[in-house]
Formats: sequence, C-alpha cells, structure tokens
Amino acid sequence: MSEQTLSTSGATGDSPENGNGVIVKMNENPGTKKSSTPRATPKWETAARDRVKAAIRRYSKPLADLVARDANEGDTRLLVTDFLCDGLGYDKYEDLTTEYQVKGEFADYGIRIDKQLVAFIEVKRCSQKLNVRHLRQVQMYAVNEGVEWMVLTNGQVWQVYHMTGGLPVTVDLVFDVDLLAEGSAASKVDSLFYLSKDAFKRRLIDDLWKARAATSGRSLAQVLQSDAVVDAIRKEVRRQTGHNAEGKEICRILREEVIGTDLLT
Repeated sequence: MSEQTLSTSGATGDSPENGNGVIVKMNENPGTKKSSTPRATPKWETAARDRVKAAIRRYSKPLADLVARDANEGDTRLLVTDFLCDGLGYDKYEDLTTEYQVKGEFADYGIRIDKQLVAFIEVKRCSQKLNVRHLRQVQMYAVNEGVEWMVLTNGQVWQVYHMTGGLPVTVDLVFDVDLLAEGSAASKVDSLFYLSKDAFKRRLIDDLWKARAATSGRSLAQVLQSDAVVDAIRKEVRRQTGHNAEGKEICRILREEVIGTDLLT
C-alpha cells in the first residue's frame, strides 16, 4: 500500500501515524495568533538618537578641557549652545532665546517649539555643582511664565525637571545625566534623546515624566497608605502572626517607621 498524506484542519501536535498506517499531516489552526513583531523604530528617532550619540562623543574632550581649566560661565554657555544645536537638533535662531526676560530677571535660555515657549534652561559654570538654589531660580522663571519644563546644566551634568502648577507647585526630577561619568553611552543617549527637539515636539518627554512620576517614591508612599494596601497588610499580619492589628495602627507605623518623612505629603 502506498503512503498517503491527509490534511486535517484544526489538528495540533506532531504528524502522527493513524491506525491504518496513513501519515496524517497536521495543519496550523488558522485561528492561532502569531507572535507580533516588535514595533520598528521610526527613522526620525534613529536619526535623533544617532545625533545625540555623536554629539556626546564629539564634545566629551572639549567639555573635559573646560572642567580642567575651570572655565567661566560664558565659555560653558558656548559649549551648551553647540550641544543644543548639534546634539539635540535645535535651531540657534528659531528655537533658542538667550537672556529671556522674566519680571526683571533673565533666564539663560528659553526653548521654543513651533514658536511656543516650552522650557527654560539655566547654565552654571562647568565646575559648579548644581544645587537646590539653582533649581529655585529656574523654577521662578517657569512659574511666572507658566512653563512646565526646566533644565539645569553646567555642560557636564544635565538635569531635567517637570513642574506641575498648584499650591504648592510640584517639581519632579525626570532624569539626570553626567556626560563625563562612567557608564555606557547608550544610557546617556536614552535619556538625552527625550530632550531633543524631535522628541520634545512629539511630547515623548511627557510620557517619560508620567511613567517616572507614577513609580516615584512619593507616589509609591501614597499607594502604601491606601485602604486596599493597608487592609492587605492587616490580613497578612494576621495570617502570619495571628495578631489582628487595626488598620489605623498599621498606617501609623508605615508613616512613622517605614516611609521616609521626605516622601510624606
């Protein structure tokens, strides 16, 4: 008897031999979902990331030289301007405004996207460590102009903050990059990409901030104090120890002994 091949729609498994010696060929179930392929990176994003990577490589030595000779703030601004243009894609004449006046004070840079002011940048000399006083300075500009995004930099360190209006305002550090620090160039590119013009105008930095804010220490501290979590802790304590603690007592212990005071609102 010659070998026969039968096709059975919807069967699964390897191709077995039936009782009559006939090899049964199994077809893939047409309803089976195939694994989806990863989303291809848009060309504009690849180009933007490559530009940031090239700029980090290009400006590392000039930046190190500025730090070594303790260059002044003016020289630091020259490098920052070049990095903003060559690395992050901003047009020096259309997108950047220097000495932006805010109620008698002057911000080092204002960034415009489609003629709309979207961020302030405050530059300090390359050897000066960025601190809270500098943040308050740029925050004042942002509050007065209704701007959400603030950048502090000394050329080497780039700190990007988001400000949410209200009483009081909420300021979140979204990322902090040191161009001269040890570490992979890829991780630096991954952060600074969001500050590029191409990413900024697509509001990708907003998505990054929301993700970071959702898992920030302050947000998780609020989750720990929620009724659902406190009740779950109470039940687990009872299961493990037999002690039936009050929810209010658990919440008090969380606030006083577990959660840092800087995270309590």
